[in-house]
Amino acid sequence: MTISGDRALGHAPIDHRAAVGAETARFAAAVEGADFATPVPSCPGWTLADLVRHTGSVHRWFSVLLHGRIQEPPRSRDVDLELPAGDDGWADWLAGSAAVAADAFRATAPDTPMWAWGADQHARFWARRMLFETLVHRVDAELALGVRPEIDRALAVDGVDEFLTNLPFAGLFAPKVADLRADGRTIRFRSTDGHESWLVRLRPDGFGLDPADDGAAAADATVRGAAADLLLLAYGRLSLDADAVAHEGDGDLLAHWFANSAF
Repeated sequence: MTISGDRALGHAPIDHRAAVGAETARFAAAVEGADFATPVPSCPGWTLADLVRHTGSVHRWFSVLLHGRIQEPPRSRDVDLELPAGDDGWADWLAGSAAVAADAFRATAPDTPMWAWGADQHARFWARRMLFETLVHRVDAELALGVRPEIDRALAVDGVDEFLTNLPFAGLFAPKVADLRADGRTIRFRSTDGHESWLVRLRPDGFGLDPADDGAAAADATVRGAAADLLLLAYGRLSLDADAVAHEGDGDLLAHWFANSAF
């Protein structure tokens, strides 16, 4: 089965805009009252304050793009972040960032044509991207605070698809993706808690999801795990040798993929 969005996955469409608010609320609740100097091991060199500032800044920056209905790459990243005066204000500030995003969502229809760095040149790209930026960093915060993260399975499936769909276009800020080249070698990612399957084909001129994949073809390497674990693996929050995932086939190909697919 070729995976491309909620309908192709056989799931009800996800309301990415509402999910941004829900994930941000979970994030804000997780960090309420925390020590914001706490290191975030999954984001080396960052503290909890850095993590919250980054996530809220993404909300506010993407909201500027949505309000502007941009039609070309932005020339400036200037935006009034309205940062809190002290660490005791970070949780509220993050919640306020989600409110800024909600205002932008109300003002911009999802199918509004817009420039986007990924595959989907519509406003809905930015909501979907904002969702997984928020979800993954919510997980980062919980891991830093010793909380076991939980990820909704439908969101995890959509997140794996979003990651693999947009990764070929991410060279501007993930330059190593330019090295993901091979002569038709394939990697299959398959969920073990559902029937989803994604086949990535590496070509001499690039890589991407194979649009002709029916889910049955053998791959040169295969990675299996629950959808949530595949999502965390894609984002480097799990390693390939983690107990939660299994793999088989061309180990060198997998090493090449994970060395160059960091987002």
